Amino acid sequence: MNADICIHAWPCSYYLDTEKRWVSGRLSLTPVAVRFTADKTRELLVSFHLSSISEIKKESSSLIFSSLTILEKTTKHWFSSLQPNRNVVFNILEHFWREQLLSCPGAGAQADSLQMTKGKELTGLLAASQKRMEDTTKVLHYQGEQFDNIMKGLNKIDSEMDVADRLLTELESPSWWPFRGKLWKGPLEAKPKEEATISGSKNQEGVIIKIPVIITHGTNSNVMPGKFTLLVSGLEISDSNSQVIHRFELKDVDDIKVHTPYEVSIRQRFIGKPDTSYRLLSARMPEAIPVLEMQFSKKIQFLEDALGFFGARKSPQADLGNSIWQAATGRIASVVQPGSSSGEGGGGQAQLQKQKQIVSESETQELKQACRCALQSQQEKSH
Repeated sequence: MNADICIHAWPCSYYLDTEKRWVSGRLSLTPVAVRFTADKTRELLVSFHLSSISEIKKESSSLIFSSLTILEKTTKHWFSSLQPNRNVVFNILEHFWREQLLSCPGAGAQADSLQMTKGKELTGLLAASQKRMEDTTKVLHYQGEQFDNIMKGLNKIDSEMDVADRLLTELESPSWWPFRGKLWKGPLEAKPKEEATISGSKNQEGVIIKIPVIITHGTNSNVMPGKFTLLVSGLEISDSNSQVIHRFELKDVDDIKVHTPYEVSIRQRFIGKPDTSYRLLSARMPEAIPVLEMQFSKKIQFLEDALGFFGARKSPQADLGNSIWQAATGRIASVVQPGSSSGEGGGGQAQLQKQKQIVSESETQELKQACRCALQSQQEKSH
């Protein structure tokens, strides 16, 4: 994921301590950093890593203006005149700051020195692919249960039609027929058991993923922290106290728009009354978007800012194992043999390519073995 993507930007003023004055500009948030750019000069006055932040507070400047302060190591930055309001900016900044600290413990001291090797990057790719396969398996398992319930429903309808046929036969049979009252008692006694089985299956519900989010309801500019839960049967939005705000069944969702890799909106249309829509922002939204795409492949729409990061998407249920294997082994081959596709070069070029090789032979073998295990696991689950 590109670390330079702008997640949000707000017009505000920044107190320039060296000149003892307020400067108007825009406060912007990226996945890993906070920046402030002056309006007049377009100069980047402030830029620091999220992991270097020690504290974010709401304070007052000159006892009048409401401000937001960010303590970065030993430097305190003052921001005021925040739009749309201070609470919105505070909630979003605090959310991404906390998620950055949780995802990268100890990153504050080593944010600039740590560089991920290509081998670790590929290992992370395999771990993420395995997680996607597990999510896919859960959804497919739930769909299988749905088909089982449909078959049970069809069998129940067929049984009830047999009962109706027997009742009609009884009504048409003469009163002296000895088996008149016994034709339909057997199937009716089995009916409560079938109903108990169906109702029991409805209560079973699986959680695919749950992430913390910043919630905006409709056109309201106010935001609130909460949680977004992806279930095999729908979507659930709750507040920070786990109280359910709204629940979307799968059939209730009319469209999902992916604005950025970190922000989505979900809408349910109505006739004669306002639509129900929620806009969700989260540092962990990239984990949830592939699952949303799998569940709502015909209803999800990637807007321009998101297309550059997710690209042209295809159904995740088609050739999932093979695509993972090909992608991983292709990247391994391109790293281990960087000059294989560029023809033959001189000795100096070969030596330069050798120096650029980052993945060791042991890492290559480990990655290939992990690919094979992941593919075998997926094939076993599909059977």
